[in-house]
Amino acid sequence: MPSLDEIRRKDVRRIVGLMSGTSADGVSAALVEVEGCWVDTKLNLLKFRNYPYPRDIREKIFELFSPDTSTVDKICHMNFVLGEFFADCVMKLVEEASLSLDDIDLIGSHGQTIYHIPEPKTTLRYRTRSTFQIGELAVIAERTGIPTVGDFRKRDVSAGGEGAPLTPYLDYILHRHERLNRAFQNIGGIANLTFLPAGASLEDVIAFDTGPGNMVIDAVVRYYTHGSMSYDRDGEIAASGEVDETLLHKLLDDPYFAREPPKTTGRERFGEQYARRIIEYAREHGLSFRDVVATVTALTVETIATAYERFILPYWRLDEVYVSGGGVKNKAIMHHLAERLKPVKLFDYSRLGIPSEAKEAVLMAILANEFVMGNAANVPSATGAGKRVVLGTFVPGSWGS
Repeated sequence: MPSLDEIRRKDVRRIVGLMSGTSADGVSAALVEVEGCWVDTKLNLLKFRNYPYPRDIREKIFELFSPDTSTVDKICHMNFVLGEFFADCVMKLVEEASLSLDDIDLIGSHGQTIYHIPEPKTTLRYRTRSTFQIGELAVIAERTGIPTVGDFRKRDVSAGGEGAPLTPYLDYILHRHERLNRAFQNIGGIANLTFLPAGASLEDVIAFDTGPGNMVIDAVVRYYTHGSMSYDRDGEIAASGEVDETLLHKLLDDPYFAREPPKTTGRERFGEQYARRIIEYAREHGLSFRDVVATVTALTVETIATAYERFILPYWRLDEVYVSGGGVKNKAIMHHLAERLKPVKLFDYSRLGIPSEAKEAVLMAILANEFVMGNAANVPSATGAGKRVVLGTFVPGSWGS
Protein backbone atom coordinates (compact mmCIF):
# COMPACT_ATOMS: atom_id res chain seq x y z
CA MET A 1 0.00 0.00 0.00
CA PRO A 2 1.63 3.31 -1.07
CA SER A 3 2.05 6.01 1.54
CA LEU A 4 0.85 9.57 1.11
CA ASP A 5 4.45 10.60 0.59
CA GLU A 6 4.88 8.05 -2.22
CA ILE A 7 1.72 9.32 -3.93
CA ARG A 8 2.90 12.91 -3.47
CA ARG A 9 6.26 12.27 -5.12
CA LYS A 10 4.72 10.93 -8.34
CA ASP A 11 5.02 13.20 -11.37
CA VAL A 12 1.52 12.22 -12.51
CA ARG A 13 -1.23 10.87 -10.25
CA ARG A 14 -4.23 8.91 -11.55
CA ILE A 15 -7.25 9.89 -9.48
CA VAL A 16 -10.93 8.95 -9.61
CA GLY A 17 -13.30 11.74 -8.57
CA LEU A 18 -16.82 10.82 -7.41
CA MET A 19 -19.76 13.19 -7.06
CA SER A 20 -23.42 12.77 -6.14
CA GLY A 21 -25.20 16.12 -6.21
CA THR A 22 -28.38 17.58 -4.79
CA SER A 23 -30.45 16.04 -7.59
CA ALA A 24 -29.35 12.61 -6.30
CA ASP A 25 -29.86 10.99 -9.68
CA GLY A 26 -26.60 9.06 -9.71
CA VAL A 27 -22.85 9.13 -9.26
CA SER A 28 -20.64 11.11 -11.64
CA ALA A 29 -17.23 9.45 -11.90
CA ALA A 30 -14.17 10.97 -13.58
CA LEU A 31 -10.78 9.32 -14.03
CA VAL A 32 -8.11 11.97 -14.46
CA GLU A 33 -4.36 12.21 -14.63
CA VAL A 34 -3.19 15.12 -12.48
CA GLU A 35 0.21 16.72 -12.74
CA GLY A 36 1.32 19.41 -10.29
CA CYS A 37 -0.99 21.21 -7.89
CA TRP A 38 -2.50 24.61 -7.02
CA VAL A 39 -2.17 27.06 -9.97
CA ASP A 40 0.27 24.71 -11.72
CA THR A 41 -2.31 21.91 -11.93
CA LYS A 42 -2.52 20.15 -15.30
CA LEU A 43 -5.35 17.74 -16.06
CA ASN A 44 -5.94 14.95 -18.53
CA LEU A 45 -9.44 13.48 -18.40
CA LEU A 46 -9.16 9.78 -19.29
CA LYS A 47 -12.73 8.63 -18.71
CA PHE A 48 -16.03 10.01 -17.48
CA ARG A 49 -19.28 8.20 -16.76
CA ASN A 50 -22.49 8.82 -14.88
CA TYR A 51 -23.91 5.80 -13.06
CA PRO A 52 -27.63 6.29 -12.28
CA TYR A 53 -28.94 5.10 -8.94
CA PRO A 54 -31.31 2.13 -9.16
CA ARG A 55 -34.83 3.26 -8.31
CA ASP A 56 -34.95 1.56 -4.90
CA ILE A 57 -31.65 3.14 -3.78
CA ARG A 58 -32.74 6.57 -5.01
CA GLU A 59 -36.04 6.30 -3.14
CA LYS A 60 -34.19 5.40 0.05
CA ILE A 61 -31.82 8.35 -0.41
CA PHE A 62 -34.79 10.71 -0.77
CA GLU A 63 -36.22 9.40 2.50
CA LEU A 64 -33.11 10.73 4.22
CA PHE A 65 -33.62 14.32 3.05
CA SER A 66 -36.62 15.07 5.26
CA PRO A 67 -36.83 14.85 9.06
CA ASP A 68 -40.35 13.48 8.51
CA THR A 69 -39.10 10.32 6.77
CA SER A 70 -35.48 9.97 7.91
CA THR A 71 -34.41 7.89 10.90
CA VAL A 72 -31.02 7.18 12.45
CA ASP A 73 -31.10 3.52 11.40
CA LYS A 74 -31.83 4.49 7.77
CA ILE A 75 -28.94 6.95 7.75
CA CYS A 76 -26.60 4.39 9.32
CA HIS A 77 -27.52 1.72 6.78
CA MET A 78 -27.49 3.94 3.68
CA ASN A 79 -24.10 5.39 4.59
CA PHE A 80 -22.61 1.95 4.02
CA VAL A 81 -24.87 1.06 1.07
CA LEU A 82 -23.73 4.16 -0.77
CA GLY A 83 -20.12 3.37 0.11
CA GLU A 84 -20.61 0.04 -1.69
CA PHE A 85 -22.29 1.74 -4.66
CA PHE A 86 -19.52 4.33 -4.95
CA ALA A 87 -16.90 1.58 -4.84
CA ASP A 88 -18.72 -0.29 -7.62
CA CYS A 89 -18.67 2.89 -9.71
CA VAL A 90 -14.90 3.15 -9.30
CA MET A 91 -14.37 -0.46 -10.35
CA LYS A 92 -16.65 -0.10 -13.39
CA LEU A 93 -15.00 3.13 -14.50
CA VAL A 94 -11.49 1.73 -14.20
CA GLU A 95 -12.47 -1.39 -16.15
CA GLU A 96 -14.09 0.70 -18.88
CA ALA A 97 -10.85 2.70 -19.11
CA SER A 98 -9.00 -0.60 -19.74
CA LEU A 99 -6.96 -0.14 -16.56
CA SER A 100 -6.67 -2.10 -13.31
CA LEU A 101 -7.25 -0.87 -9.77
CA ASP A 102 -3.48 -1.09 -9.24
CA ASP A 103 -3.12 1.71 -11.81
CA ILE A 104 -5.11 4.16 -9.66
CA ASP A 105 -3.35 6.23 -7.00
CA LEU A 106 -6.23 7.90 -5.24
CA ILE A 107 -10.00 8.38 -4.99
CA GLY A 108 -11.71 11.66 -4.09
CA SER A 109 -15.35 11.28 -3.05
CA HIS A 110 -17.84 14.00 -2.19
CA GLY A 111 -20.48 11.56 -1.02
CA GLN A 112 -24.19 12.42 -0.93
CA THR A 113 -25.29 15.41 1.11
CA ILE A 114 -28.37 14.49 3.10
CA TYR A 115 -28.59 17.63 5.23
CA HIS A 116 -26.90 21.02 5.28
CA ILE A 117 -27.36 23.70 7.96
CA PRO A 118 -25.54 26.84 6.75
CA GLU A 119 -26.99 29.12 9.43
CA PRO A 120 -25.31 28.74 12.86
CA LYS A 121 -27.39 27.06 15.58
CA THR A 122 -26.68 27.02 19.31
CA THR A 123 -26.81 24.03 21.64
CA LEU A 124 -25.60 24.74 25.17
CA ARG A 125 -22.59 27.01 24.62
CA TYR A 126 -21.73 25.53 21.21
CA ARG A 127 -22.74 27.62 18.22
CA THR A 128 -21.96 26.07 14.87
CA ARG A 129 -22.99 25.42 11.31
CA SER A 130 -23.13 21.81 10.16
CA THR A 131 -23.24 19.61 7.07
CA PHE A 132 -23.57 15.86 6.57
CA GLN A 133 -22.58 13.67 3.63
CA ILE A 134 -22.86 9.88 3.45
CA GLY A 135 -21.12 7.24 1.34
CA GLU A 136 -18.69 5.63 3.77
CA LEU A 137 -15.08 6.31 2.81
CA ALA A 138 -13.80 3.22 4.62
CA VAL A 139 -16.02 1.01 2.47
CA ILE A 140 -14.75 2.64 -0.74
CA ALA A 141 -11.13 2.20 0.32
CA GLU A 142 -11.67 -1.39 1.49
CA ARG A 143 -13.54 -2.57 -1.60
CA THR A 144 -11.17 -0.95 -4.10
CA GLY A 145 -7.93 -1.11 -2.13
CA ILE A 146 -7.28 2.50 -3.18
CA PRO A 147 -6.48 5.35 -0.73
CA THR A 148 -9.58 7.52 -0.47
CA VAL A 149 -10.13 11.15 0.49
CA GLY A 150 -13.54 12.64 1.25
CA ASP A 151 -15.56 14.77 3.70
CA PHE A 152 -14.27 17.86 1.92
CA ARG A 153 -16.88 20.26 3.32
CA LYS A 154 -16.42 19.61 7.02
CA ARG A 155 -13.06 21.25 7.66
CA ASP A 156 -14.27 24.50 6.11
CA VAL A 157 -17.35 24.41 8.38
CA SER A 158 -15.05 23.81 11.35
CA ALA A 159 -13.12 26.94 10.29
CA GLY A 160 -16.31 29.02 10.40
CA GLY A 161 -17.42 28.61 6.80
CA GLU A 162 -20.55 27.15 5.22
CA GLY A 163 -18.64 24.22 3.67
CA ALA A 164 -19.71 25.29 0.19
CA PRO A 165 -19.41 26.14 -2.59
CA LEU A 166 -16.32 24.07 -3.36
CA THR A 167 -16.24 24.62 -7.13
CA PRO A 168 -14.63 28.10 -7.00
CA TYR A 169 -11.28 26.46 -6.25
CA LEU A 170 -11.36 24.59 -9.57
CA ASP A 171 -12.63 27.67 -11.40
CA TYR A 172 -9.78 29.76 -10.04
CA ILE A 173 -6.86 27.40 -10.57
CA LEU A 174 -7.96 26.33 -14.07
CA HIS A 175 -9.93 29.21 -15.59
CA ARG A 176 -8.79 32.59 -14.23
CA HIS A 177 -7.99 35.08 -17.00
CA GLU A 178 -5.76 38.12 -17.08
CA ARG A 179 -8.06 40.26 -19.26
CA LEU A 180 -11.59 38.84 -19.03
CA ASN A 181 -14.13 39.02 -16.22
CA ARG A 182 -15.51 35.49 -16.23
CA ALA A 183 -18.45 33.86 -14.49
CA PHE A 184 -19.08 30.15 -14.10
CA GLN A 185 -22.69 29.19 -13.55
CA ASN A 186 -23.52 25.68 -12.43
CA ILE A 187 -27.14 24.54 -12.68
CA GLY A 188 -27.46 21.29 -10.80
CA GLY A 189 -30.09 20.58 -8.17
CA ILE A 190 -28.99 23.88 -6.67
CA ALA A 191 -27.58 26.62 -8.88
CA ASN A 192 -24.35 28.39 -7.94
CA LEU A 193 -22.05 30.93 -9.54
CA THR A 194 -18.38 31.80 -9.40
CA PHE A 195 -17.19 35.21 -10.55
CA LEU A 196 -13.51 35.74 -11.38
CA PRO A 197 -12.52 39.36 -12.05
CA ALA A 198 -9.73 39.76 -14.60
CA GLY A 199 -6.36 39.13 -12.99
CA ALA A 200 -8.06 37.99 -9.77
CA SER A 201 -6.26 36.74 -6.71
CA LEU A 202 -7.99 33.98 -4.73
CA GLU A 203 -9.23 36.63 -2.28
CA ASP A 204 -11.05 38.39 -5.14
CA VAL A 205 -13.23 35.39 -6.00
CA ILE A 206 -16.97 35.79 -5.45
CA ALA A 207 -19.07 32.63 -5.30
CA PHE A 208 -22.39 31.59 -3.80
CA ASP A 209 -25.54 29.54 -4.36
CA THR A 210 -28.10 31.53 -6.35
CA GLY A 211 -31.00 29.24 -5.35
CA PRO A 212 -32.82 26.29 -6.88
CA GLY A 213 -31.50 24.90 -10.14
CA ASN A 214 -33.21 21.72 -11.35
CA MET A 215 -34.36 20.57 -7.91
CA VAL A 216 -37.82 22.13 -7.78
CA ILE A 217 -38.49 21.41 -11.47
CA ASP A 218 -37.62 17.74 -10.94
CA ALA A 219 -39.82 17.47 -7.84
CA VAL A 220 -42.83 18.95 -9.63
CA VAL A 221 -42.36 16.67 -12.65
CA ARG A 222 -42.07 13.59 -10.42
CA TYR A 223 -45.24 14.52 -8.55
CA TYR A 224 -47.47 15.19 -11.56
CA THR A 225 -46.24 12.14 -13.50
CA HIS A 226 -46.43 9.85 -10.45
CA GLY A 227 -42.73 9.12 -10.82
CA SER A 228 -42.86 8.02 -14.46
CA MET A 229 -40.71 11.07 -15.32
CA SER A 230 -37.94 12.43 -13.10
CA TYR A 231 -37.12 15.65 -14.98
CA ASP A 232 -38.25 17.92 -17.82
CA ARG A 233 -36.32 16.52 -20.78
CA ASP A 234 -34.88 19.38 -22.87
CA GLY A 235 -37.26 21.79 -21.10
CA GLU A 236 -40.10 20.67 -23.35
CA ILE A 237 -42.79 20.78 -20.66
CA ALA A 238 -41.79 24.27 -19.54
CA ALA A 239 -41.78 25.49 -23.15
CA SER A 240 -45.38 24.33 -23.57
CA GLY A 241 -46.70 26.08 -20.44
CA GLU A 242 -47.39 29.65 -19.32
CA VAL A 243 -45.66 31.28 -16.37
CA ASP A 244 -48.01 32.22 -13.55
CA GLU A 245 -46.65 35.66 -12.65
CA THR A 246 -48.45 35.82 -9.31
CA LEU A 247 -46.90 32.57 -8.11
CA LEU A 248 -43.50 33.50 -9.52
CA HIS A 249 -43.41 36.82 -7.67
CA LYS A 250 -44.53 35.10 -4.50
CA LEU A 251 -41.64 32.65 -4.81
CA LEU A 252 -39.14 35.42 -5.60
CA ASP A 253 -40.00 37.09 -2.28
CA ASP A 254 -38.04 34.43 -0.38
CA PRO A 255 -35.47 36.38 1.68
CA TYR A 256 -32.65 34.03 0.62
CA PHE A 257 -32.43 35.62 -2.82
CA ALA A 258 -31.79 39.12 -1.44
CA ARG A 259 -29.31 37.99 1.21
CA GLU A 260 -25.74 39.16 0.64
CA PRO A 261 -23.16 36.46 -0.16
CA PRO A 262 -21.38 34.37 0.92
CA LYS A 263 -24.37 32.07 1.20
CA THR A 264 -25.33 28.48 0.47
CA THR A 265 -28.55 26.55 0.43
CA GLY A 266 -29.94 23.10 -0.38
CA ARG A 267 -32.79 20.67 0.08
CA GLU A 268 -33.42 21.88 3.62
CA ARG A 269 -34.87 25.05 2.04
CA PHE A 270 -35.81 24.21 -1.57
CA GLY A 271 -36.51 20.47 -1.35
CA GLU A 272 -39.65 18.34 -1.35
CA GLN A 273 -41.51 20.39 1.28
CA TYR A 274 -40.94 23.56 -0.75
CA ALA A 275 -42.20 21.82 -3.89
CA ARG A 276 -45.27 20.52 -2.06
CA ARG A 277 -46.22 24.08 -1.07
CA ILE A 278 -46.00 25.11 -4.72
CA ILE A 279 -48.16 22.16 -5.79
CA GLU A 280 -50.74 23.00 -3.12
CA TYR A 281 -50.89 26.58 -4.38
CA ALA A 282 -51.30 25.31 -7.94
CA ARG A 283 -54.14 23.03 -6.89
CA GLU A 284 -55.95 25.86 -5.07
CA HIS A 285 -55.58 28.24 -8.01
CA GLY A 286 -56.28 25.79 -10.84
CA LEU A 287 -52.84 25.85 -12.45
CA SER A 288 -52.03 23.11 -14.96
CA PHE A 289 -49.03 20.80 -14.73
CA ARG A 290 -47.36 22.53 -17.66
CA ASP A 291 -47.91 25.98 -16.19
CA VAL A 292 -46.40 24.91 -12.86
CA VAL A 293 -43.31 23.54 -14.62
CA ALA A 294 -43.01 26.74 -16.67
CA THR A 295 -43.27 28.81 -13.48
CA VAL A 296 -40.65 26.93 -11.45
CA THR A 297 -38.37 26.97 -14.50
CA ALA A 298 -38.79 30.73 -14.60
CA LEU A 299 -37.91 30.77 -10.89
CA THR A 300 -34.55 29.15 -11.68
CA VAL A 301 -33.85 31.61 -14.49
CA GLU A 302 -34.94 34.69 -12.54
CA THR A 303 -33.00 33.86 -9.39
CA ILE A 304 -29.82 33.27 -11.41
CA ALA A 305 -30.23 36.46 -13.46
CA THR A 306 -31.17 38.52 -10.41
CA ALA A 307 -28.08 37.29 -8.57
CA TYR A 308 -25.90 38.81 -11.31
CA GLU A 309 -27.94 42.01 -11.31
CA ARG A 310 -27.71 42.42 -7.54
CA PHE A 311 -24.23 41.22 -6.68
CA ILE A 312 -22.03 41.34 -9.81
CA LEU A 313 -23.15 43.77 -12.51
CA PRO A 314 -23.34 46.91 -10.32
CA TYR A 315 -19.60 46.58 -9.68
CA TRP A 316 -18.01 44.79 -12.65
CA ARG A 317 -18.30 44.36 -16.38
CA LEU A 318 -19.23 40.76 -17.19
CA ASP A 319 -17.49 39.45 -20.31
CA GLU A 320 -18.62 35.82 -20.51
CA VAL A 321 -20.56 33.16 -18.60
CA TYR A 322 -19.84 29.44 -18.81
CA VAL A 323 -22.72 27.17 -17.81
CA SER A 324 -22.32 23.64 -16.45
CA GLY A 325 -24.51 21.00 -14.82
CA GLY A 326 -27.68 19.26 -15.91
CA GLY A 327 -29.39 22.59 -16.57
CA VAL A 328 -27.29 23.00 -19.72
CA LYS A 329 -29.53 20.38 -21.36
CA ASN A 330 -32.71 22.26 -20.45
CA LYS A 331 -33.34 24.39 -23.54
CA ALA A 332 -35.99 26.48 -21.79
CA ILE A 333 -33.57 27.47 -19.02
CA MET A 334 -30.72 28.21 -21.42
CA HIS A 335 -32.88 30.23 -23.84
CA HIS A 336 -34.48 32.41 -21.19
CA LEU A 337 -31.26 32.85 -19.23
CA ALA A 338 -29.47 34.00 -22.39
CA GLU A 339 -32.25 36.54 -22.96
CA ARG A 340 -32.08 37.80 -19.37
CA LEU A 341 -28.29 38.24 -19.39
CA LYS A 342 -27.99 39.96 -22.79
CA PRO A 343 -25.64 41.27 -24.10
CA VAL A 344 -23.37 38.92 -22.12
CA LYS A 345 -22.82 35.67 -24.03
CA LEU A 346 -23.45 32.25 -22.47
CA PHE A 347 -21.23 29.31 -23.35
CA ASP A 348 -21.41 25.62 -22.55
CA TYR A 349 -18.62 24.97 -20.04
CA SER A 350 -17.51 22.04 -22.18
CA ARG A 351 -15.76 24.40 -24.59
CA LEU A 352 -13.05 24.85 -21.92
CA GLY A 353 -12.00 21.21 -22.33
CA ILE A 354 -13.92 19.45 -19.55
CA PRO A 355 -17.40 18.05 -20.29
CA SER A 356 -19.99 20.12 -18.47
CA GLU A 357 -21.46 17.12 -16.67
CA ALA A 358 -17.99 15.98 -15.54
CA LYS A 359 -16.95 19.22 -13.83
CA GLU A 360 -17.88 18.38 -10.25
CA ALA A 361 -16.42 14.87 -10.41
CA VAL A 362 -13.18 16.37 -11.75
CA LEU A 363 -13.29 18.82 -8.83
CA MET A 364 -13.31 15.91 -6.38
CA ALA A 365 -10.17 14.53 -8.00
CA ILE A 366 -8.53 17.94 -7.74
CA LEU A 367 -9.47 18.27 -4.05
CA ALA A 368 -8.03 14.82 -3.34
CA ASN A 369 -4.85 15.86 -5.11
CA GLU A 370 -4.61 19.07 -3.05
CA PHE A 371 -5.08 17.05 0.15
CA VAL A 372 -2.17 14.78 -0.76
CA MET A 373 -0.03 17.80 -1.59
CA GLY A 374 -0.93 19.47 1.71
CA ASN A 375 -2.57 22.51 0.12
CA ALA A 376 -5.51 24.45 1.50
CA ALA A 377 -8.34 24.20 -1.04
CA ASN A 378 -11.22 26.21 0.37
CA VAL A 379 -12.02 29.73 -0.81
CA PRO A 380 -12.92 31.80 2.30
CA SER A 381 -14.40 34.65 0.23
CA ALA A 382 -16.95 32.11 -1.06
CA THR A 383 -17.62 30.02 2.06
CA GLY A 384 -17.15 32.62 4.77
CA ALA A 385 -14.47 30.59 6.56
CA GLY A 386 -12.09 32.47 8.82
CA LYS A 387 -9.01 31.03 7.13
CA ARG A 388 -7.78 28.71 4.39
CA VAL A 389 -7.60 25.05 5.44
CA VAL A 390 -6.68 21.67 3.95
CA LEU A 391 -9.93 19.90 3.04
CA GLY A 392 -10.59 16.20 3.47
CA THR A 393 -10.40 13.06 5.54
CA PHE A 394 -8.00 10.30 4.47
CA VAL A 395 -8.55 6.53 4.55
CA PRO A 396 -5.57 4.35 3.50
CA GLY A 397 -6.03 1.69 0.84
CA SER A 398 -5.47 -2.01 1.36
CA TRP A 399 -3.36 -3.20 -1.56
CA GLY A 400 -1.61 -6.47 -0.88
CA SER A 401 -3.79 -7.32 2.10
